[in-house]
Amino acid sequence: MRTFSRTLSRRGVLGFGAGAAAAASLAGCGSPTSSDGGRHPNGSGQGRPAPGDGSGARPARPIGDGSTSFTGRQPHQPAEPEPLEPGQTPPQFVIFSWDGAGEVGNGLFPRFLDLAREHDASMTFFLSGLYLLPESKKRLYDPPNNPRGASDIGYLTDEHIKATLKNVRRAWLEGHEIGTHFNGHFCAGAGTVGNWTPQQWRSEIRQAKAFVKEWRTNTGWTDLPPLPFDYDKELVGGRTPCLLGQDNLLPVARELGWRYDASSPGGRQTWPVKKSGIWDLPLQQIPFPGRSFEVLSMDYNMLANQSVNSTKAPSHNYPGWRKQSAQAYIQGFRRAYETNRAPFFVGNHFEQWNGGIYMDAVEEAFKHIAREKEKGADVRLVSFRQFVDWMDVQKPEVLARLRTLQVGQRPAGGWKEFLREARSASGDAA
Repeated sequence: MRTFSRTLSRRGVLGFGAGAAAAASLAGCGSPTSSDGGRHPNGSGQGRPAPGDGSGARPARPIGDGSTSFTGRQPHQPAEPEPLEPGQTPPQFVIFSWDGAGEVGNGLFPRFLDLAREHDASMTFFLSGLYLLPESKKRLYDPPNNPRGASDIGYLTDEHIKATLKNVRRAWLEGHEIGTHFNGHFCAGAGTVGNWTPQQWRSEIRQAKAFVKEWRTNTGWTDLPPLPFDYDKELVGGRTPCLLGQDNLLPVARELGWRYDASSPGGRQTWPVKKSGIWDLPLQQIPFPGRSFEVLSMDYNMLANQSVNSTKAPSHNYPGWRKQSAQAYIQGFRRAYETNRAPFFVGNHFEQWNGGIYMDAVEEAFKHIAREKEKGADVRLVSFRQFVDWMDVQKPEVLARLRTLQVGQRPAGGWKEFLREARSASGDAA
């Protein structure tokens, strides 16, 4: 049984030159609050609770069959965002996200929840709906252009579903976002998500939401606490399997009131725009130390470029590859922070590819970035939802001005001068 999401097809995995076009064929796969969920300004990070199953900290009002519940405003959210003042330097936003978000017994989900809690950070977890559906009930899934019950990522065991529920519950209570990675992760052949119509995407989303909202009915388990959120309201964005199919997804996402999509391949480290009224937040090309091309900011893309798509390469390569991967993330962060302050997006999977070096690399990079924040830099480790909250309150002319800065370009005259009187510039208006 396969339990991971592959994120790169063999097309385009050898990286990009610095001037390569963004539209390549690729595959992809806060601060403390009070006990009532109120918001506080960014602070010391002393307010997050100890890890637990989140079962009794807040009263829950069941929704539907009791798989989900309303527990009030989400804890551990940043202060209400405010527009930049004239001449103010924009923050450096960094968003770590996870595709699939299943706990399969390797301890990676709680490992990174612990890391985020230690550094008062928020992340986005793109949950695959099938990870809450028992294999015995797989025929409930009717994937577009594929046989009923089919899945290219398999199904989790009952124990792994329970572990996933526990960690998703904890994640939300600790301030993280729960998005979607949809369901069956079809990346090739006639059934690929790249060929799905808007109507088929609508069906896929409906099913992905249903598997989260009805896990209690589908499993028969009555001894586990509900998820502490209303998924109809929580779900405001996702990332498609293999980074395919965005064009036909976006009209549906807009109909559903989604606020962003993280499915674009080959993005650049510049300030984002909207597509079809939805914030387009792509994985980004970042420096790949020792190589002449850049690599997408995701663990599987590091893997594909280092070991020719093998997850069992000779172990003597691991130390060098781990260092190269960590430095790619760190250099991507530093390039943005020291120049145009474009948000930095990183994608990952809870996988032990090549001895787990990519998990070690992303942890090293995360700690490097967190130390900058803790030393006083205006670095914000947030979820995608929290980032678009900030974007939505900025003045359109300020965002247009920010979009004039190219990759690695510093603002002429410094930030105080550059944003003193922002004027309209070219670019897709917010």
